Parts: sequence; structure tokens; C-alpha cells
Amino acid sequence: MTRLIRRPIIGLLAAALLVGAGLFVFPEKNDPGLELTLGPDREACTVIMVGKGASADGSTMTTHTCDCGTCDWTFGTVPAADHKPGAVRKIYHINQYTTWKEGTKWPLALTKGDTGFTIPQVPHTYAFHHGMFGYMNENQVAISESTLGTVRKLVNRTPSAKIDLTMLSILGMERSRTARECIQVMGDLAEKFGYGFNDDGEMFAVSDPDEVWVFEIMPAGPLWSPETGKPGAVWCAQRVPDDHVSVCPNESRIGEVNLADKENFMGSAHMVAFAVEQKLYDPASGKPFNWKRAYSPAEGSAVSTNGRRSRMWRFFDLTAPSLKLKPETPNMDLPFSVKPDKKISLQDVMALTRDKSYGSIFDPVQGIRGGPFKNPNYYSGTRKISVANVEYTSLVQCRSGFPAPIGGILWVAFGDQATSVYMPLYAGMKAIPKSFMVGDHFEFNRASARWAMDYVDFHTQVVYSEAIKDVQKAQLEHEGGAVQAIPGIDKAALDLYAKSPAKAADYLTKACIELADKTVAAWWELGDKLLVKYNHLGFYNPETRRRNRVQLYDATWNKAVKMVDTWLEK
Repeated sequence: MTRLIRRPIIGLLAAALLVGAGLFVFPEKNDPGLELTLGPDREACTVIMVGKGASADGSTMTTHTCDCGTCDWTFGTVPAADHKPGAVRKIYHINQYTTWKEGTKWPLALTKGDTGFTIPQVPHTYAFHHGMFGYMNENQVAISESTLGTVRKLVNRTPSAKIDLTMLSILGMERSRTARECIQVMGDLAEKFGYGFNDDGEMFAVSDPDEVWVFEIMPAGPLWSPETGKPGAVWCAQRVPDDHVSVCPNESRIGEVNLADKENFMGSAHMVAFAVEQKLYDPASGKPFNWKRAYSPAEGSAVSTNGRRSRMWRFFDLTAPSLKLKPETPNMDLPFSVKPDKKISLQDVMALTRDKSYGSIFDPVQGIRGGPFKNPNYYSGTRKISVANVEYTSLVQCRSGFPAPIGGILWVAFGDQATSVYMPLYAGMKAIPKSFMVGDHFEFNRASARWAMDYVDFHTQVVYSEAIKDVQKAQLEHEGGAVQAIPGIDKAALDLYAKSPAKAADYLTKACIELADKTVAAWWELGDKLLVKYNHLGFYNPETRRRNRVQLYDATWNKAVKMVDTWLEK
């Protein structure tokens, strides 16, 4: 009887120890953010934004971490086209979360997603590269995405909403020469034809070589139809100051709006009136209209949400530590953007996408959180910028001083950024690597670049603290080598472009495909080496043909196990 009583008590003591170590995090009750269509437990995708005056090389940069876990990861490219007068553009419903067993997403989307609805076509559409969304067109107009959520009454899943988010990004890519033009195109089409169906509150970072904008859009509710004569969406955009950086971690970023300031704001003319109509804003309150508080009020701070909403604070703390922003500060009170303490390089942005919150109060390997091998992916109590379930990360770089097809570069890393490698795709490429175009989650495929990255990742997870060192060494060689190769590729392409833009495009296509093929092959080889080296949790040396018996387990974890074992024996 005594032993039976002790075990529950010991269990409680053990639980207390684990809580103290940070292994268990209890969710905040009555989180107002859960009233939105996107609560903190469903948040995915981080967008990082760097203005041209904040970057080390004068480029603008934005990222999209496509954090899903089951979404399609394939990429494609769409050529430019001329269209006859009276031509129409088919509109598809393309669910950003959907995959099909019959094959890769995009060919099937054009049949399964056909709505039968068309809009007038423009005389010329521009070429662009896409993944889940359109990411960069031949004019160096770029897009990066993060879901926001909105108040539930605005959701419109009805057929009256003709345009969803993926389709919106494609139309923006096809029809724009600048970031401002892209924003206006998307906003006008959404208002005219209705936005929603598959999506609700969403954000795009829209950029070109000169500007970075935050574009946010919301549906108009399930009762909207064209017959109402009212706009089928409400949207707003704010410019990131040139010398600033910003971030969108699935939270609305735009606060007070001044549409008279055309240098820094764009938006629906009816945004305030619509908020009043929907009882989302009361002018009698005496408070100025605030976009995010009206349309997507995600309350809470990094601390009050137990780290579930820590990404915004973490990004600002990493880029501008001198501001000493506190993790207790409500996220909605954090600044729209900040001036970084130092200029941000391309490789700095890559490193930011790999951030696991090490050294912060939300450190995923603190105490015994990371298990015996300090694995940052075991602990899911807090939300990090870099998560294990990311499909891919896009990093779009727009550079002035170059012809657009050469100035724009879309860097792609498949899978977890920490174990993956960024590979460049120029805006002017006519084709992309075949390995980028194939594969899905449910069938291993050695022809797929993503599976090569996952092959390395899988073998890294087992002995993370040791294997990650091998991965980082390979990243330095291949990713670092790609970054160093860019100036040479630029020069060769520019020389050809002066004689023949078509030959420059051919060169860029060949150079990037060869670089990607070499990198993917290296990752398959790296996966094989990790499997051999850490087989049976040991150090196997192929050269000496010996297994070194070295203690790999983390000492803190071993002590915790012994402590719990001792309690259980009593």
C-alpha cells in the first residue's frame, strides 16, 4: 500500500522537476488570439524583411519559411506570354495545404482546381518562379507569405470568393513591374472578384530592388457577392523604411494607417468604414483607427504565451539588441520595424531563418529539453523561427544596378534550414533544376532535392549535437561556395546580356542547374556518411576502420535520468 501511494507522489515530484526544467509548458487560458481563425498553436511561416538601406549589399531581402509538414514542396517556372485582344485568364482555386496522391501539385491544380470562372487577360504576362506561391518574376518583383487569421465573421468560404491566396500571388507575378504595382493589382482584383474561399487573413511581403512592403488582406464575410456592389475584400499595405528590418510571424503588423501618406501607405478606401460596419472599430471611442486591432487582434506577448508567440520579439532582439525590447511586451505594442544595429548580409538572413532560440529564455535545449543529444526539435513548448516541419524556405533577393533577370535571385532551402542548404535561382532562368520539381512526403524519391535534404536531416536527428557539426561544415563549403560564386556568375551574365539577353538567360539557367545538381548530390553523399559515422550511436572512422567509444550523451540528461530512477526505486 505504501509503495502504491509513493508512486503517484514521486510522479508529481518528477513532473515538478520537468516543469522546472521547462519541459512542460501549460497553455495560457482564454487567450484572446484563439478567437481568431488562426490561434498560436496553428501558427506557421515566418517572413523576414530587410530594406535596401539595412542590407550589407544594398539589396532588399524577404523570406518565407513554409512551415506546414504535409504541404507540397515542388517548384516550377512559368514563361512570359503574349495574349490576343479579348483573351481571358482562367481562375483556379489552389489550396496552399493540399497535395494529391496522383502526382505533384501544380499539374493537378490546373484540373482539380478549375473553377470555370475567368477574368479579362492582359496583353502580356511576365515570367515567374513559384513554389506554393509565386515568389519572383522576371522584373524582380518578389513575394513572401505569412498567414494572419482574422475575426471569424469575415471569413468567406463561399463560391462568391473567386480568388484565393495562391491565385492572388500568381496574378500579382504575371501582371506587375514593381512592388507597388503588384500590391495594387492584387488589391483591385480581390475587391472586384472577391477574396477567400481557401484562405482568410493573410500577409505578403512584396518587394522590388527599391522597396519592401507589408501587404495584408482580409475577406469581406460570407454574405458578400458581386451583386452587393461592395468590395469583396479589404486590404492595407505599409512600406518598411529603407534602413529598417521587419518580421511577420503570423501576426498582423500594420497599426495606425494614413492613406494620405502615399509614400508609405496603400489600401482599400473603405477599410475604416467597413470596420465600423462590422463593429470592429468604434470612432466614438476617441482612439485612432488601428488596422491590426480591428481586423486581426492577436493578443499576448512572448512570455504570456509561454513562447508560442516569441518569434517577433526574438527577431527584433537579434537584429537590434541595443533597443532592449522586453519579451513581456505585448506583441501588438512592438514596433512595426526597427533599424538594425548593423547592416544585414545575405548570410545573416540565412542564419536568422535557422534560429532555434538558443541562449534565450526559450532555449529548446536548456536543461533536459533537448534530450541526450541536445536536439532543438524535441521540445515543442515554444515556437521558434526555424522549425523541423518546414517544407522549404524561400529567400528572395532584389538587387539594383543589374538588368532585372540578373538582379533577382530566389534562394531555396528544402526542409529544415539547420540541416539544409540554400541554392540560387536567378529571375531570368528559363528552367529550374528537375530535382526541385518532384517528390512528396509519402514516397521516398532519390530524384528529389527535398528528399536529399531530408535524408541528411533524418540522420542528423539521431545524434544531433555531433552530426550538426558535419552538416555545418558542408553548408560552409556548398552554401558558402554558392554565395562566393555569385559575383562571377553576375559578371559572366552581364557580359552576355550586353550582346544577347537570350544567351545570358541560357547561361544563368545552365550555371544554376549545375550548381544545384552538384549540391543535391553532395547532400546525398553527406547522408550516407552520417549513417556510417554515427551508426549504433558511435564514431565509426572509415579511414582507420575503428569505432571510437566516446561518451556522446549529454551529462545533464544522464543526471536527470538517474535522479528519476532513484525516486522510482523508493
